[in-house]
Amino acid sequence: MSADFTIYPAIDVRDGRVVRLRQGDYAQETRYADDPYGVARLYAETGARWLHLVDLDAARAGGYRLEALLYRIKDGTGLCVQTGGGVRSEADVRSILTAGADRVVVGSLAVREPRMVAGWLETFGSERIVVALDTRRDERGWWRLPVQGWTRVDEAGHNDLASLLVHYAGAGLRHLLCTDIERDGMLSGPNMDLYGRILSLAPDIAVQASGGVRDLDDVRAARAAGCAGVVLGRALLEGQVDLAEALAC
Repeated sequence: MSADFTIYPAIDVRDGRVVRLRQGDYAQETRYADDPYGVARLYAETGARWLHLVDLDAARAGGYRLEALLYRIKDGTGLCVQTGGGVRSEADVRSILTAGADRVVVGSLAVREPRMVAGWLETFGSERIVVALDTRRDERGWWRLPVQGWTRVDEAGHNDLASLLVHYAGAGLRHLLCTDIERDGMLSGPNMDLYGRILSLAPDIAVQASGGVRDLDDVRAARAAGCAGVVLGRALLEGQVDLAEALAC
């Protein structure tokens, strides 16, 4: 991959373990490892520069809990880390950055309080915030934005992908993470039509593709489509993608 395309190995943590959910469903959990730090260290030793770290418990209930793990990963591996889950306030962002994060991922609040989160881009700088607009297409064909760990749709909020995307682009957003929830954890291939639409609306945003990546061809397709990076979760954990090959292909 070229220098401007980033591979983000993902570690999703629930009850202290590395897990994956199918389509964001907490009832469909697969456990992979009891030592998230050991997985992060392996990724670093393989050559990864970045890690995508998610607190699944906090994503649903609030209250980011991975500060100690984050500090250990930063101290012991040298990885750059973007992390989130349960970010509900400016104080949460400051706390996670203080714990060592290079970027804080903001999901539910980015949907519910777009003006507030847009202000954080100025407060903390556009390189320190990742807005996660994770989406699921409804029966009418609209791209909706579930919140609270994808467990519900906030009907009272700003729940349209296109309008929020334009809002954040105008506010100076640099890094966008977008997961097609229906493909997350399914190894069914990423939704390249979705990323093409996003890039047509906001061509200057660095888009991280997430959800469904199953092989190196999917990684190459994301790069060819103009994405700035790709998040690799289940495909790495189950050996569908070799991290060293993805980094070197």
